[in-house]
Amino acid sequence: MDLQEFKIKVLPAKQKLYRLALFLLHDKDEAEDILQDVFLKLWTQKDKLDAYNSVEAFAMTITKNLCLDKLKASIRKQMVDVTGIDLSSGDMNPYQHSELTDSMSNVQKLLAALPEQQKLVLHLRDVEGYSFEEIEQITSLTVNNLRVILSRARKSVRDGFLKLENYEIG
Repeated sequence: MDLQEFKIKVLPAKQKLYRLALFLLHDKDEAEDILQDVFLKLWTQKDKLDAYNSVEAFAMTITKNLCLDKLKASIRKQMVDVTGIDLSSGDMNPYQHSELTDSMSNVQKLLAALPEQQKLVLHLRDVEGYSFEEIEQITSLTVNNLRVILSRARKSVRDGFLKLENYEIG
């Protein structure tokens, strides 16, 4: 694989790789460092990349593994807003803004409390929009396992959120 082919096949995945690293590490600088490490690893293995069905899935796997290695060395306790909702929007009254902010905070806490595997699968499927087959390549889990993990993660977040909301109302 030459430089031009590398740019065409690998660089378009840059934002997805960065978002995954940022989601797992909760630190922009560390996510950028991981992204550089991923591209360096991919470039050093450029002659072997043609053997992979999806270079993007391989890059996501490398990103995930580097992030998990980084997390094992140093646990992070920050949360990131992955919804993309602009809470500073002027379309809401202060009550609505406060309610949305509280709800977002509750969802983020529930997501942070999920086991790492559930958190990763939920992020890849619902935030990044990967298919089960792509997630299967990234995580080395079967599609059936992924469906169970995703279902449990969604149920856990949904039940926790409803429990919090019902408690606040009642």
